[in-house]
Amino acid sequence: MQTDIEIAQAAEVWPIQKIAQAAGIEEHELAPYGYDKAKINLDSQVKRSPDLGKLILVTSINPTPAGEGKSTVTVGLADALAMAGKKTMIALREPSLGPVMGLKGGATGGGQSQVVPMADINLHFTGDFHALTSAHDTLAALLDNSLQQGNPLNIDPRRIIWKRVLDINDRALRNTVIGMGGPKSGVPRTDGFDITVASELMAILTLSTSLMDLKARIKKIVVAYTYDEEPVTVDDLGVAGALTVILKDAINPNLVQTLAHTPAIIHGGPFANIAQGTNSILATKTALQLADYAVTEAGFGADLGGEKFLDVKVPLLGKTPDTIVIVATVRALKHHGGVALANLNEENLTALATGLENLGQHLAAMQRYGVPVLVAINQFTADTPAEMQLIKDYVQEHGAQAYVANVWGQGGAGAQELAQAVIDTTAKESDFKPLYQAQDSVEDKINAIVQTIYGGAGFELSAQAQRQLAEFQRRGWDKLPIIMAKTQYSLSDDAKQLARPKNFTIHIREFIPKLGAGFLVALTGSILTMPGLPKHPAALDIDIDENGRITGLF
Repeated sequence: MQTDIEIAQAAEVWPIQKIAQAAGIEEHELAPYGYDKAKINLDSQVKRSPDLGKLILVTSINPTPAGEGKSTVTVGLADALAMAGKKTMIALREPSLGPVMGLKGGATGGGQSQVVPMADINLHFTGDFHALTSAHDTLAALLDNSLQQGNPLNIDPRRIIWKRVLDINDRALRNTVIGMGGPKSGVPRTDGFDITVASELMAILTLSTSLMDLKARIKKIVVAYTYDEEPVTVDDLGVAGALTVILKDAINPNLVQTLAHTPAIIHGGPFANIAQGTNSILATKTALQLADYAVTEAGFGADLGGEKFLDVKVPLLGKTPDTIVIVATVRALKHHGGVALANLNEENLTALATGLENLGQHLAAMQRYGVPVLVAINQFTADTPAEMQLIKDYVQEHGAQAYVANVWGQGGAGAQELAQAVIDTTAKESDFKPLYQAQDSVEDKINAIVQTIYGGAGFELSAQAQRQLAEFQRRGWDKLPIIMAKTQYSLSDDAKQLARPKNFTIHIREFIPKLGAGFLVALTGSILTMPGLPKHPAALDIDIDENGRITGLF
């Protein structure tokens, strides 16, 4: 059986100009990065028709540690819609090197449902992540230089909240000490690193609507507090212009293609467990303006990326989904039913029935928004007819329909039934209802997320979080949306509580204000913003030969 990268390497890839022409992008609007990828010039965004196509949001249940193919289904569904004669585009996030070299893998789909050039997208692509890392760490350097040069802003080094970033899993850098070596080496203080996808600049890039909106948001970033406990912003430092210059190309969406030559825009890559988990506003809006059907995804499960797409991105996008597709797999549901990862290929209807409760919570949560919901069963070779029928029956009992998608093996041809259901469903009227209103209190917003989306009983705040919340209310920051940073493996904040836990409490240990992005982050449980590598990282299996041919990249 061919691996994903072998399939991608054997594919016929069209020149990017041909993909752009099919999508309706003019030659002068394109900035090619070689043969098969390009940037779409930002200026082209304002020239598009205000009429938007249909928006399909693909989300999922809580996955197993290996991931369950949400991106694969997104690509396969888009190819199936194109095969049905619908003008279709995809909007996806860019992969991070952290998972690529770590455990989960990349985010370009798999099998016959991939975006290409697969290796380039999973590695350096068009340099967006490098630009973000450089801009973030430039701000860190300028902040420390302000301390070194007499500290004119009266910054308290103990209250600097702007860490440095790196786009790789490196647990050794979570907590560091900098400025050692004497007076010429800076002011000694504690510091640390987050992964690049957790940077507020990543969130800002994906939520900005223009270059000047990007600059305005950067100005609002809170980087530290003074000795008088007043916030210090990028605007105070006077460096928003320089940071925007570093990101002037990164803000432009990237154009590539699927194996079936469906146009795909890939842009931005915040994780959904520690950030908002969506591709950029510009990517999704461009797809909506160019195509009749725009298929997009949000990271991890509906409890994370799905909720954040609907409550944080939709108000800025100005377009609600016409259909929500929840991806589920037999293997993930059996894992939620108590089956060990090593035994997931064995039929187990009892465990599957228990695990289906996880899907049931996600179904109820997404149906609450008033948008039609479908379920896609991402088929694996070990799945049995009895297992897939059990899922279909359960979903039907809960007011929706489930469709088998054999997109890894067959590409768009394996999702034709799902695609037709999407076409039929998007033609129906929907009545979108946001989970909360901006004027709601932080407590009410969090309760709505915990009780309605997670199915939990409530939440509790640490002493530090209580103090922070009181400060945010005093400063008027409490009207911002909430980004819950939570494990992706459970509806709760404990990764070991699988299926559909009951009467649990979400524990919030700290809030992080991200005023440039326009939300407050609530760190729950033991969630980390700099992941670590597993015992056997994927990097151990990746190689390249004398001809430049890569192996082991999935």
